Amino acid sequence: MAARRGGLEEHLRREGYTLVAGVDEVGRGPLAGPVVAAAVILPLQWDDPGVADSKSLGAARREELAQVIRATALAWGLGRCEAEEVDRLNIHRASLLAMRRAVEALAVAPQYLLVDGRFTLELELPQRAVVGGDAQVRCISAASILAKVERDRLMCQYHQRYPAYNFAANKGYATREHREALRRFGPCPIHRRSYRPVAQMELGFK
Repeated sequence: MAARRGGLEEHLRREGYTLVAGVDEVGRGPLAGPVVAAAVILPLQWDDPGVADSKSLGAARREELAQVIRATALAWGLGRCEAEEVDRLNIHRASLLAMRRAVEALAVAPQYLLVDGRFTLELELPQRAVVGGDAQVRCISAASILAKVERDRLMCQYHQRYPAYNFAANKGYATREHREALRRFGPCPIHRRSYRPVAQMELGFK
């Protein structure tokens, strides 16, 4: 059912679920910054502008699609977990919590959740985990785009505060330039201390 884009959503609507929210997160891998999630409920007859997994789109196209999604979705919400929460909870639990927060931020209550990945959320709602859902299910693709655009925006803001790490370019990922900045300057407040490259810098293993 999920192999055809929109097929799973259409099946659920035939089952009586007219308010289906797609949920996804971005930012599991970076050494710095929050993990950000989005939840999106699309209209029954949505004019798909060509949404796709956010990782397959360029930044300009993601921005264009994000504007369309925000303008035409029945509801959308964002959630995040900061670096200190990632360190305290671990990235898996923080990702699930960010997605739960995104669902809770929706102005319209969903009847069913389609969650990207292998795990469902701690919410009293009918739901299904969809592996590869960001590339297969429109509402999850839309959520992945909003989450990616929001996280990139936040990392550009952090760049202004901590320019030495060039977060505007690397978005917190472990690029060679970022690792070199860690070696030179050590971690800043938004680095994830539980991630090995950051922990090594704090312990002095440069």
